[in-house]
Amino acid sequence: MLTLLSTVISFLAGGLPKLLDFFQDKQDKKHELLLLQAAKERELEMAERGYIAQAKMEEIKNEAIFVQTAASQQAALLNHDIEIGKGASTWVINRRALVRPLITYGMVLLLCAVDGFGFYYAIETGVAFQDAMALLWDEETQIIWSSIVAFHFGSQAFKK
Repeated sequence: MLTLLSTVISFLAGGLPKLLDFFQDKQDKKHELLLLQAAKERELEMAERGYIAQAKMEEIKNEAIFVQTAASQQAALLNHDIEIGKGASTWVINRRALVRPLITYGMVLLLCAVDGFGFYYAIETGVAFQDAMALLWDEETQIIWSSIVAFHFGSQAFKK
């Protein structure tokens, strides 16, 4: 009898954390719902009183915080790169600085070579110019091109 009782208690005790998690989750959802409801009531009350401008100011402040956070994150990344480069030889530092331009120029040269060969092949096989351009400069190629340009020149513009 004692063995059966201890088995049942052990079985129930094994499921106790899940049961507690269930009730905790239920309470959390209830709390979140109350918070959302209070925020909605506050927004409605502000709108009734004509505090739309204040809400816009809060939105602008939140956006400014977001921009400031992104700027500090970029500064932290740059500081990290500087710290990694300390103590390294000039040769290593110069090679690290060449990675982004080499990848960009390599991709541009590859894109030009593939498109050039495709255009040459289209001329040799008698494909019309419009058809060749539709095949060579399709939407996927445009996406790749814009990604390359944004990767290299976009980050350069933000640094200045």
